[in-house]
Order: sequence, then C-alpha cells, then structure tokens
Amino acid sequence: MSRPHPVRRPAKGPGGPARGLRRLAASALGVLALTAGLLAAGPPATAASLTQVTGFGSNPGNLSMYAYVPDALPTGAPLVLALHGCTQSAGDYHAHSGWATLADRYGFAVVYPQTNATNNANSCFNWFEAGDSASGRGEALSIKQMADKAVEQYGSDPGRVHITGLSAGGGMTANMLAAYPDVFAGGAVASGLPARCAETLTAAYTCMYSPPDRTPAQWGDLVRSAAPAGTTSWPRVAIWQGTADTTVRPANATELRDQWTNVWGVGQTPSRTRSLTGGTTATTYDDPTGRPAVEVYSVSGMAHGLAVDPGGGTEQCGATGTYYLDTICSSYHTARFWGLDGDGGESPDGPPAPARPAVTATTDTTVSVTWEAVAEAASYHVHRDGTRVGTTAATHYTDTGLAPGTTHGYTVAAVDPAGTVGSPSAAVTATTTGSPPTCHTASNYAHTVAGRAYVSGGHTYAAGSGQPMGLWNTFTVHTLLETSPGHYVIADSGCPA
Repeated sequence: MSRPHPVRRPAKGPGGPARGLRRLAASALGVLALTAGLLAAGPPATAASLTQVTGFGSNPGNLSMYAYVPDALPTGAPLVLALHGCTQSAGDYHAHSGWATLADRYGFAVVYPQTNATNNANSCFNWFEAGDSASGRGEALSIKQMADKAVEQYGSDPGRVHITGLSAGGGMTANMLAAYPDVFAGGAVASGLPARCAETLTAAYTCMYSPPDRTPAQWGDLVRSAAPAGTTSWPRVAIWQGTADTTVRPANATELRDQWTNVWGVGQTPSRTRSLTGGTTATTYDDPTGRPAVEVYSVSGMAHGLAVDPGGGTEQCGATGTYYLDTICSSYHTARFWGLDGDGGESPDGPPAPARPAVTATTDTTVSVTWEAVAEAASYHVHRDGTRVGTTAATHYTDTGLAPGTTHGYTVAAVDPAGTVGSPSAAVTATTTGSPPTCHTASNYAHTVAGRAYVSGGHTYAAGSGQPMGLWNTFTVHTLLETSPGHYVIADSGCPA
C-alpha cells in the first residue's frame, strides 16, 4: 500500500477548489512513501478469462466490476470478492493472487472490484473515508451491489459469499465485514487494517505505521456500531501479515485479532498454533462450538504484499510480482479456512480431534469432562467457551472456579510431541449446579430490610462478607452480589452477566 491519497470524485457545487487543494497536499505527502516501482500500475483488466460486468446497481462509489466464472459452474456455488491493493487493478490481482486457480479447482465465482485514479491518485480503495467505507455509502455500497449482482447472475449461494483484499483492499475488506456481516460468511485481510481504524487522512497514516492500542472491547465496539442493529452472527476472519512489513506495520494484525475475537466473544488466548511452509505461523481462535472463528497467519521476514507460492503443487498458487511475494499461497489456506474445499473450515494439520467428549460431573463451581485418547497425542488442550483453560496429559479434566448456575461449552484438542495442536473435538455443554449469582442495587436501608445487610453502630455491612457499606440511611446506594446463599459482596463496579 502506498500512502492513501484522498483524491475524491469531482465535487458538485461549492467546495471543488478546496478539494483540489486537498488533493494536491495529499499527493505531495504520499510521495514520501513511494518506493521504486510503486507507481507502476498493474495490467488492465482485459484478460480473456476476465469479464467486465456492468449494470450492477447505482454504483455510488464509481467502481468497475470484473468477474471470473469457471465453465459449467453450478448454481448454489460459493462466491469470493477479491479487492486489489494500491497501484493495482482487477486484472493484476486476477493474474497474481491465485484465486482463479482455486475457483477452477473448488468451483466458485470470483468478483474483482476495481477502483481508479479518479477516486484516488494511487488507485487505492478509500478505506479511510467514512463516505466510502460505511454501510449504504460510496465504494462500500458499490462493492455490496457487486455481490448482489453476482448472486443473481451466477446463482451463487447467498450464504457462502466471502471477501478478501490486500493492503488498502484489506482495509476495505475489514470495513465491509463490519458494515455487512449479513452479506459475508467470511473475510480475509492481507497486510491490512482493523475495521474503522481511520476516517481521516491523518488517522490513516497513524493506523498504517502505529495503530491505536485499543482494548479488544473498544475494537469490537467499532464493528458492532457499524453493523446492522441486533447482529448476532459474524463472518469468520483470516488475517495475513508479514513480520517485515514497514508499510502496514505488523501491530495491525494484533489489533485485527483483538477486534474480531472480541466480536466473536472469545478470548485472545489461541486455541492452537501450527507451523506452515514459508516460515508461516498460523494461530487459531475457536468459537464456543470448536470451529475456527479467527486465524492469524504471520509470515516471517515477509515485507508488504500478498503471500503467493507459484507452482503446480496442491498447496501452491499465484504468481510473483510487485507486492506478490514468494512465500506461501495465502489464497489456498484462506479458501480452506472458509471451507471452500469442502472440508468445513477445519484446520487440516496436527493430530485428529479427540472423539466422544463427555461431561462426567458438575458441582456449583466445577465441571469434569472426559474424552477418548488420541494415539499421536502427548497432551491435550481444554477450552472453555473458546478460551484455553488447561493442559493435561490425561484424558480427563476438571475445570474449577466457576459460578453456580452458569452454562459453558467445552472442546478438547490433541497436541503431538512436536507441539502441533490438532483440530478441536465436538463441543459439549455443561451447567454448574446451584443458582446463578444475582445482583441487587438499593439503598443501605433497603438492603438491611431485605436481609442482604445488617446494621452495627449506625453503619451498614454486607451480610456474609461483612464488607462496610457506609452509614445506615436511604441515601447511600450500593450494588450487592450474592455469590452464595446469604453471602453478599459489594459489586458497585458492575454485576457479572
């Protein structure tokens, strides 16, 4: 990605001169980030196998649509949208990314949105502009209209539409996943940025070189606020990043990981980690059912670009070029992560998943689970609600410290002697005995009347714990959490769900 030039479509009415000045200023700033060969645009999208599609909607973002559709593609096949990076084109991305090879192999259509120098001086998607990256607006709406057109024209399965992009295309991909989680089943961000990281030119530079260190919840809130109200189902997200990228710093992959694991409601502790070719480490974060929800692929020593691996092998695809770097075929592994190969999106490496997981006992604060042994296993990782809570060499585990009356999902993954973690088992669900903790917010006087507190010397104390609550009156208010029958603690900072 070169620096993102905010050159916009020509203004109508007042403001045109001001936009022209902004264009010149941004172009001058952008020159600082250009390296040799950066301005060499990719070949035009005129390959015989690539077809331009028109009439795909109102197209408020002034984009072009190109499509690659394998011969005799049946109805109900998946669909992939692939967004190029700065200075590239649809034809360039089609020729180098490897998606055409995979479309032929697995049977799906590929749509390549293409921007232009009228929208942006370096032909970048305007991921950093609110008017182009929010739902129902600009380039984002044009891309969504392309997905709708492809589903209609090629009979694609609307439940298996995916989107991926490189650099600026990756930043736009993250924004599309946030704005249209009901459209996309999965996404892949290659050398890109977290969703809604920037809505100004200055913020775009900050995101690229030193992304804000927000909490996972803060990143997740940016997605939730961009999505349709009431969204509960989210796309599965793959994140690709080179460790030597000086254009979009590797910290962006960490922030992307934090963002999408939070959206999925899982922690930032990996479910498993495995080594792939090309110096690549793949880290998986499972959803509560044990399916991969987020995967981070870190490519050691790779600079800014899309990871490709030319050749005729099963795991090879793509062609090298400017910003297409010979390491590993990211498109192949992304397709497998999405389940486009028919494998259901499960991780293909490591020991097999443990069979017959079962809950054997529960108490107010513990859950015990068992599973069948895996011959290749040296140990097992146990996950509660998508977060690893223990490692054991046995085929049983007792999870402790739980709250009464709460429900949790458990999966188990085998780990071989080399440390490779396999696919997770099927999920089992357990509910601890007893009543769930309850909270009560009231005045000190009301707490004592209800038996949740007592009075001594004109002061109030929580029943059971004896925590001081202040003067006994109707003006002092506290929230008390009942952790066990008759035992209350102060929970003014918030009651657990």
